Amino acid sequence: MHPRPSPIAAALYTLRDLNADVIILHGPHGCCFRTGRLLENDGVRVVTTAMSENDFIFGASEKLEETLSKVDSMFSPKLVGIVGTCASMIIGEDLKEAVENVNINAKVLAIESHGGLSEGDNTEGAIAVLDAAADEGVISIDERNRQTKMLKKATKIEKTRGMAQGEYIKPSYGDLKEKVVKILISSIENGDRIAMVLNAKKETSYLFADLLKVPLKKFNENNPPTIIANLDVEVGLPRIRQHACNIRGELEKEGVRVDHITGGLDEYPQTGEKAAELLKEASYDLVVVAGVPHAFPIETFPGVSIAVTDGPRLVEPLKKLGYKYVVTELDAHAKTLGTSEIVASDFGLVIREFIDHKN
Repeated sequence: MHPRPSPIAAALYTLRDLNADVIILHGPHGCCFRTGRLLENDGVRVVTTAMSENDFIFGASEKLEETLSKVDSMFSPKLVGIVGTCASMIIGEDLKEAVENVNINAKVLAIESHGGLSEGDNTEGAIAVLDAAADEGVISIDERNRQTKMLKKATKIEKTRGMAQGEYIKPSYGDLKEKVVKILISSIENGDRIAMVLNAKKETSYLFADLLKVPLKKFNENNPPTIIANLDVEVGLPRIRQHACNIRGELEKEGVRVDHITGGLDEYPQTGEKAAELLKEASYDLVVVAGVPHAFPIETFPGVSIAVTDGPRLVEPLKKLGYKYVVTELDAHAKTLGTSEIVASDFGLVIREFIDHKN
């Protein structure tokens, strides 16, 4: 019942991850305005055909062709994505015909997406991009199939364990960070066995990875936490692999040792399960899961647990799954778009303030 991400926005982000130079939104100028503006921070040019009321009746194929030609002359792109919107798809605009008529030098992916794709799942927009990319030889069929499998699994997790369960979920900002920090530090000082699990996706990993950087060893040199992360640099679209590479490089410079790699950043729907399997090999008193904590089967762990999420509507579902404490990080996408370095998290800042106060 509450608003959910749009397939159109998911298509935009997936084209970004393919390193598209320009994205054309074929629709009104206000469609996906915030997403389009944010993606500019990632170096992607996002433009619109600015469809108006007359276009909803008579069509706007000429506008699309004009925009495509202008994009070619202005930016000389190598890869362009044309993304349909509710307006252009409802009236049956033919995106591929416009591409054929203009015939620019760049490779162009035409994505017929709108807000009501399938059951409205945002992942359908990403899958539409992957299908087009495979058809045009931008990615392999095997990569398309692997990612589609991950996206479908992600949808299932959201519908069964996340905020797409159907009923209205009231936003919540979770537990007080100062309270949770004291519990975490006390557990370390007591010599408890602790695991830090990064199970993040895409660019938001730059924020959640900050928790791996905080100097927790100061509280007990002989009791460092076990660190598990989905930072495989060989898995995913080009931009996604680069994120993993950047984060691992920065952690290494900080002297942070990742004990186990569970997979890539786009494999978060299954890397949570792999992290759980690794943790079952030993007994842990406290588990911290950051990024997409609802993809981790916390209900199978008897100890104290902390979830770190970017979704206020995920606090209630995470508590129901079994997390003792839930910490929220707001505007993770906005804070991490355009960066190539780990970004300070609110929870991490509170931990550092606690350390400074103790010293």
